[in-house]
Amino acid sequence: MKPNKEQPAVTERTEPLGSNSEIGRKLKQYYDELVTEEVPDRFADLLRQLEDREAGASARKGD
Repeated sequence: MKPNKEQPAVTERTEPLGSNSEIGRKLKQYYDELVTEEVPDRFADLLRQLEDREAGASARKGD
């Protein structure tokens, strides 16, 4: 049986991104670490204050 000239035979596993694969892996690792970090207390307090103000504004608006 002759090999199909349109599709080259794959003898080894190739990375879809070529030399960029390592960069992609490192970026994914960095993103995963960043997502699992805890939110600093000061930032969480500011978010809570914003939510409280938005809840108060929508309550007043509904009256």
